Amino acid sequence: MANRDFYEILGVPKSASAEEIKKSYRRLAMKFHPDRNKEDGDGKSEKKFKEAKEAYEVLKDADKRASYDRFGHEGVRSGPGGQPGFSGAEGFGDIFGDVFGDIFGGGRRGGGPQVFRGADLGYELQLDLEKAVAGDTVEIDVPTQVSCGTCDGSGAKKGTSPVTCSTCGGAGQVRMQQGFFSVQQTCPACKGAGTTISDPCGECHGRGRIRKTRTLSVKVPAGVDDGDRIRLSGEGEAGRNGGPSGDLYVELRVGKHKIFERDGANLACEVPISFVTATLGGEVELPTLDGHVSLKVPAGTQSGKIFRLRGKGVTTVRDSRKGDLFAQVAVETPVNLTKEQLELLEKFDAALRTGGDKHSPRADGWLDTVKRFFDRITE
Repeated sequence: MANRDFYEILGVPKSASAEEIKKSYRRLAMKFHPDRNKEDGDGKSEKKFKEAKEAYEVLKDADKRASYDRFGHEGVRSGPGGQPGFSGAEGFGDIFGDVFGDIFGGGRRGGGPQVFRGADLGYELQLDLEKAVAGDTVEIDVPTQVSCGTCDGSGAKKGTSPVTCSTCGGAGQVRMQQGFFSVQQTCPACKGAGTTISDPCGECHGRGRIRKTRTLSVKVPAGVDDGDRIRLSGEGEAGRNGGPSGDLYVELRVGKHKIFERDGANLACEVPISFVTATLGGEVELPTLDGHVSLKVPAGTQSGKIFRLRGKGVTTVRDSRKGDLFAQVAVETPVNLTKEQLELLEKFDAALRTGGDKHSPRADGWLDTVKRFFDRITE
């Protein structure tokens, strides 16, 4: 029998947010949990509850959800049963604590002190275009929270130790009775640590962590672009109560280049050429990231014409093939001319006029267009 779609089971669209998925599961868990349907002889309620639980276990996890969206049920199969595990031994109070505990400020179930993963950190790394294209290894200084070396992260003064919390008995959580629900929440006395500190460490003042600037080496792969991110696992803030460290996300910012503009694997640049070169043709030296090349300019080239040089672009992190370089020529108007040069230009202009529109086809065509435009206006 084919597996039902997890989104269909929870009654949410594929675009549903994590909060919408949780709300839908709350509703279904309340409705179909076996503890509330003990008179259900055919087991339909229990089956629906298991389906909802199974769907929620996948869709609440970002990585599992992405795998499910891409590969369907095959992407999340695990173990002999082929589907995410479900244990019927969980009571209604346990389920309520897992899903609804955050309403009352609670944490997840557990028999011991809570551990907290360290926060993820972000860092903007500025690169020039050459380093982004070629790749580089860069050292960065990151201010972060690290485990206190004086007390080894315990928060207690050297030679002393934290003592078991008298409120929760070291569990890190206390159980509250909400009507017929039994809900666990973080112990308010020890904040989930399971211990309290009577004589705090002088270095970290009982926090178990201190602020420190760490120097890290970041390997930037060749072909990165502006906005790409590099994840350094475990290089974020230190966790608490023995929890794992967070991650560091290095966001790359590629600065503007004086010559080139980049679009993926392609580069573009503007090449100024003289009036004479544009008219008579010739060769100009063109810069690339690999060195200079010669660009052949045909006679009669107009300003704005774009030449494509294949394979003179760059590679990307996703494709090792080089893109192209697009060079747009800009014909420069001569400035600061001498009297003799001006007289020669006037003679040259007079000679051009004797040839009619064959020397300036674009200008004459444009004038005809303008004339027809104004004729329509005055009709």
